[in-house]
Amino acid sequence: MCAELSSSSPRAWQRMLSGKRLNLLAPSSLDVELSDIAHGLARVARWNGQTFGDHAFSVAQHCVVVEEIALMLEPDLAVQWRIAILLHDAPEYVIGDMISPFKNVMGGTYKSVEEQLHHAIHKAFDLPADLPETISKLSKRADIISAYLEAIHLAGFSRQEANKIFGKPDMLSDRQLERLEGSLQPLPTKDAQEAFLAKFDELNLARKSVECR
Repeated sequence: MCAELSSSSPRAWQRMLSGKRLNLLAPSSLDVELSDIAHGLARVARWNGQTFGDHAFSVAQHCVVVEEIALMLEPDLAVQWRIAILLHDAPEYVIGDMISPFKNVMGGTYKSVEEQLHHAIHKAFDLPADLPETISKLSKRADIISAYLEAIHLAGFSRQEANKIFGKPDMLSDRQLERLEGSLQPLPTKDAQEAFLAKFDELNLARKSVECR
C-alpha cells in the first residue's frame, strides 16, 4: 500500500497540471505557477454557474473585468497594483469560487486558507503579502461593481435588487458602464484562459519596463 493511502493524515496538497504540488495548509510560492492559475480560474464559474449564455462566466474573465474597473476608478494606478487586482481571486484556482453566503457560513477556516494562498501567490509574483489598505479598498470596490453588473446582465437580478445588495455604481459614467457591459459576454474556456494570460503578460511587461528606467 502506498504511503499516501496508509497515512493517517488526510492529503492536504493538490497536484497541478504543471507538475507542482500545492499544499493548502502551508502553500509555498515555489509551487505557484501562472499557467495553473489561468487554467484553473478559466474553469471556475462565477455565481455557481447560474448565469445566462452558452458558456459559464469564469473567474478568469471576472478578474480581467475587475482590473479594468479599477483602472477606470484610478487612471493613474501603478502597474504592480493592477497586477495585484488581476490576481485578487487567484486562490480560487485551488479552492473554487465559494458564493458569499457560503463563505459567511464557513467563517474563519475558509478565510485562513484563502489568506495563506494569497500570500504565497503574491510572493510568487513579487507583490507584498498584504496590500496597502487603499489598494485593498480599491480592489474590493471594483469587485463589487463587477458583481453588480454580473448580477444584472448575467445572473437574473433586477436592477432594484442589485442596487439594494451591491449598491449602484455611481462613481462610473454611463459610457464606462456601457463599455463594461461588452466585457461581460461569457467566453469559452480557452478564450477566457488566454485573455487572463494576455492581460497578465501585458501588465508584467509594463512593470518590467518601469523597473528598467
